[in-house]
Amino acid sequence: MTLRVLLADDQALLRGAFRMLLDSADDLTVVGEAADGAEAVRLTRALRPDVVVMDISMPDVDGLDATARICADPELHAVRILILTTYETDEYVAQALRAGAGGFIGKGIGAEDLLAAVRTIADGDTLLSPAATRSLVTRFLAAPDRSGSPHHPDRLAVLTPREREMVALVATGLSNQEIAERMFLSPFTVRAHVQRAMTKLDARDRAQLVVIAYRTGLVDPGDTAS
Repeated sequence: MTLRVLLADDQALLRGAFRMLLDSADDLTVVGEAADGAEAVRLTRALRPDVVVMDISMPDVDGLDATARICADPELHAVRILILTTYETDEYVAQALRAGAGGFIGKGIGAEDLLAAVRTIADGDTLLSPAATRSLVTRFLAAPDRSGSPHHPDRLAVLTPREREMVALVATGLSNQEIAERMFLSPFTVRAHVQRAMTKLDARDRAQLVVIAYRTGLVDPGDTAS
């Protein structure tokens, strides 16, 4: 299966370099390029890519706003957003996750790592490392949410005890492999539980699952993977 990628960056030179790199992979193809956030939203609706590689700093509509617009569109629910930016601050990471992005990486990433990142995001996983996840959630996502979004603990009632356990472990920054080793389960079984939890909670990806876990109080900001 070939993954379809849309590039959104206001620098044509960078878009060209990223396009050459992504098109060099047998399983990836760039289907379009956008120079600003508004164009990124328009092309996403028209082309339905699997992954949008999104810069933050763009004219008129920035990458965070464009991400929020894409993720809020029910018809684009399957589209994954990978933020690729020079602005690697915790605040931007938090805003990107709240907007619905599935991953956040810096433009200093290596070529092979970028290819792997696109594949990871397309697979529905978050790209943040366990340490970054814990730091981010502790500092920002555990803060009061003024958006008015419902995050009442009762929201977790749809989960089985095992699914709640899996969501809690995901929120502490553990990968599927690490959870499998801790719980003496296969990675496939862990992935199945996590995917079911995402479906029940209407979470686009693991990043949003982390947000829900902290917002509902399932995990305390002081909890860490150990």
